Amino acid sequence: MENTTDVFQRVSDAASAEMLEKAISECQDTCFTRADAQKNQCGFGKAGVCCRICHMGPCRITPKAPKGICGANADTIVARNYLREVSGGTAAHSDHGRHLVLLLKKVAEGKANGYEIKDEKALFYNAKLYGIETEDRETNAIALDLASLFMEEFSSQENSLKTLELAPQKRRSLWEQKGVLPKGIDRMVVESMHRTTMGVDHDYKNLLMHAFRTSLADGWGGARVASITSDILFGTPAPVKSTANLGVLRADTVNILIHGHEPALSEILTVAVADPEIMAYAKDAGAAGGITLAGICCTANEILMRHGVPVAGNVLQQELAIVTGAVEAMIIDVQCCMPGLPDIAKNYHTEIISTTDIAKTIGATHIEVGHTNPMAAARELVKRAIDNFKRRDAAKVQIPKSKEPLVAGFSVDAIKYMLGGKYRASFRPLNDAIIQGRILGVAGIVGCNNAKMKADDYVNVLTEELVKRNVLVLQTGCAAIASAKGGRLKPETALELAGAGLREVCETVGMPPVLHMGSCVDNCRVLEAATEVVAEGGLGDDLASIPAVGVAPEWMSEKAIAIGCYFVASGIDVILGNPFYTSGSENVNAYLHGGVKEDFGACFHLIETPMEAADKIVELLNAKRDKLGINKKVERKLLDMKDRRTHGM
Repeated sequence: MENTTDVFQRVSDAASAEMLEKAISECQDTCFTRADAQKNQCGFGKAGVCCRICHMGPCRITPKAPKGICGANADTIVARNYLREVSGGTAAHSDHGRHLVLLLKKVAEGKANGYEIKDEKALFYNAKLYGIETEDRETNAIALDLASLFMEEFSSQENSLKTLELAPQKRRSLWEQKGVLPKGIDRMVVESMHRTTMGVDHDYKNLLMHAFRTSLADGWGGARVASITSDILFGTPAPVKSTANLGVLRADTVNILIHGHEPALSEILTVAVADPEIMAYAKDAGAAGGITLAGICCTANEILMRHGVPVAGNVLQQELAIVTGAVEAMIIDVQCCMPGLPDIAKNYHTEIISTTDIAKTIGATHIEVGHTNPMAAARELVKRAIDNFKRRDAAKVQIPKSKEPLVAGFSVDAIKYMLGGKYRASFRPLNDAIIQGRILGVAGIVGCNNAKMKADDYVNVLTEELVKRNVLVLQTGCAAIASAKGGRLKPETALELAGAGLREVCETVGMPPVLHMGSCVDNCRVLEAATEVVAEGGLGDDLASIPAVGVAPEWMSEKAIAIGCYFVASGIDVILGNPFYTSGSENVNAYLHGGVKEDFGACFHLIETPMEAADKIVELLNAKRDKLGINKKVERKLLDMKDRRTHGM
């Protein structure tokens, strides 16, 4: 960071600011200094008009050279690049789902030592959703049938995904009418790469429609399968208390950070660190407090919402955590794990340990953790971290005090329970509150952080403003961690901020106005909740009719583009805090930010400041309310017995 001492220009929370100052003083390279070193980034790349798909190029589109060597114009090049990004995001989330399905299959076959089905209720519920017979059958037989069906979701060549049937009927009919019903997930990704090869698909609209088709294979396929399978194997999340930010690390404990996205290893590690023998081993090594296990990024969200494991930070804090000098090991798996981690770790004592063959990092110790004996592997990883404790340099240790309490773990089941109780669990109270105008609508705030922006700022300003305006906020991923660090996941703090109507509803049902729904793969839970709202009635018969908006304030990943696409294809408008690389094509840009609404009833909106975004969200929600005819004040009426008999209650 060149001559910059005001670290609050780059980060929002005190812990990150303290560690960024420490990194600067110690001349440590971080994503923030590397962002500064990039200076003016490539204009052709940002506009999406650089094509390197074949080796006649790379070709750049300019006014003097409006076509590439093959004749492709800006529309074709931008659309191809966009489709490849959607395909990349779909592959990442869906492959995450595939790994979990393979684990479920092994559990059902009795071949996954250390793993078991934690939530039989979730297994039986989802088996019935997919038409699998459950009566008088063994649990493992049901699980094997479900795993086999899920595997078919990846490999199917001719049939549409079964998981699409979980969407409202009207939306499915629209997808069929528009010709975007995806076949198997793998086929969609392969076809994306084929279409974008030199000399294949040159029609920008045709390319973009396949982008939406491919994204649906993610949001209503791979990602949804991942969440369902995680719940079956590891338990359906329920509200849980925990703590967030770098202050969760402790000077008197062995500190182990889990970073990445896939929950299989982290689940085992939560058990391993609690083993009395392992705890004794840590104390014998001089760690009087034992072991602190904490998460970074979406693995953090996975183990937070199921076990209450504290969250050390989101994606842009992964290097800053190491700068504390107090982390013995960072255990990484897949996605969002920066290749620069070993470079900064070598200046401290932290060992970076990669754990999967599809994600090796130069400078990291690679230890493959399979399913033969995962508990033994997890114990060895923890012991390795404990052995590293003696190498900690006390002179380099500086742990920020900043941390915030939080409540997380709001699965759709948990929300239904909070709204209606054990015997009347439903979305009826939420629908009624929206119809009555106490809640204006729902906003799903999701996605990453981006080093181009002040970390967490857009998320936190927007969240606070929407809550004030009676908008119920659902969050996932790094956005949810941003709110946790900012104190917005403390129910009492959020209620203090909430508008009168939202506060009244939340206090009545015992639910906070900002709901942590999981990791970034769990964005499908937001769509699941929206589907429940449609099914409950009174707010239209399609996802496009309900007052709901998606927001990706600080996104940076291809996964976020795929997520945005499947939200729009599902009929939900999406606000972007920073732009796609599509500005080089007027046609592509205009379609994504307007024209696509004619096809799916929703589109993207680029709004780069949070207060303007809040205004736009309210505008979009009110437009939906106007169309439903509910944008009017409805006085609350307490019914007496005569009224109840009249209304058949």
